[in-house]
Amino acid sequence: MRERVFHFSPESLAKLKARANQECNHGTTSNSKISTLQSLSAHIWRCITRARNLPATTITNCWMSINNRSRLDPPLSNEYFGNCAQVVRGTTTAGELLEHGLGWAALKLHRAVASHDDAVIREWVNAWIESAFVYHLGQFFDPYSVMMGSSPRFDMYGVEFGLGKAVAIRSGYANKFDGKVSLYPGVEGGRSMDLEICLSPQSMGALESDMAFMDTVA
Repeated sequence: MRERVFHFSPESLAKLKARANQECNHGTTSNSKISTLQSLSAHIWRCITRARNLPATTITNCWMSINNRSRLDPPLSNEYFGNCAQVVRGTTTAGELLEHGLGWAALKLHRAVASHDDAVIREWVNAWIESAFVYHLGQFFDPYSVMMGSSPRFDMYGVEFGLGKAVAIRSGYANKFDGKVSLYPGVEGGRSMDLEICLSPQSMGALESDMAFMDTVA
């Protein structure tokens, strides 16, 4: 497996967000607009799928980690220390994903996030209680999908142990697999993002040679 870190400047992210909203023409309010994270996730999903050169009929998912705290009614405090996260996903075929544009894919992810409310969370919890099981990666992830994890909202560079500001943020070995993407705040700050992407050597080589992808990396 190959692991690379790609840096997206605030300007690149703003262009992706504007393009996604323009293409899907989904709305103008803050709740209906495609977010920066949804736009970037859709872009990465499409680029990795193209790099993998999958058959058009292959089912592919874009999984996104999601915080349940504010979605519960009543909401949990942001300081709640327990595990209160799930995953949502957009699903389609490789052919359909690449046939449509960024806005189409971003809207799929936006709808998955928007529909994840208190009722959905509690229904899932009750179903798990009725038939409890232990998670393992093979249940959710496959070599045709992408998993967007971590978050640029985590203040990674604000953690100070007396050695000065970190020069780079990297994750450990756990949960590394083909298609895993970890999002971090960019080292330069200013709403930039760094993406740690894990792919097979062949797919990573194709991604790095994809000018449509590299042109968005600043």
